[in-house]
Amino acid sequence: MAKRGPYEKGEAKRREILRVALEVFAEEGYRGTSLRKVAARCNLSLPGLMHYFASKEDMLTQVLRARDEAGRAHMEAYTGPDPHTESIREGARTPGLVELFVSMAAACGDPEHPAHAFFAERYPQFRTRLAGVFEELAAAGTLDGVPVPPERLAVLMLAVADGIQLQWLNDRSIDMEQPVKDLMALLGVAAARRP
Repeated sequence: MAKRGPYEKGEAKRREILRVALEVFAEEGYRGTSLRKVAARCNLSLPGLMHYFASKEDMLTQVLRARDEAGRAHMEAYTGPDPHTESIREGARTPGLVELFVSMAAACGDPEHPAHAFFAERYPQFRTRLAGVFEELAAAGTLDGVPVPPERLAVLMLAVADGIQLQWLNDRSIDMEQPVKDLMALLGVAAARRP
């Protein structure tokens, strides 16, 4: 049965807030974004905006969840030649969301921080998906001679992807795609694969 009434309206408004926040962070950056601006674009006061979230950190964590969902949908629809670097390209197009990701990732070490649960769920999911890709490559013989098992290759790929984002925030002349391509080349993976 479909949800109706105030709950449904509240969920719709929350989705709108997250969509608008994604747009504003992408346009103006994490540091330059005022939650008041997000609230204004949603026709809310700041307290009205915060009514939909447990805290500012909770809202920012939910923005990251929305970013991941949008990224997953984008990758499912992506038909280009280079899917393993497409998500990194998307990051370069939305630097404010990269800033938010890196900032929240730094804060997630605190088990009480709302981002802790998000990252505790996110990384195992990404590692599992990437390990599956590397398992397929190993089964096809593409990784013959690579002495690292697929599960550890997944950890390594995430470390490269996340680490290059941090470096890029400090120096925008760094090409975020190249280290991922270089790692794939070191593994002997010539054909692009979808994680």
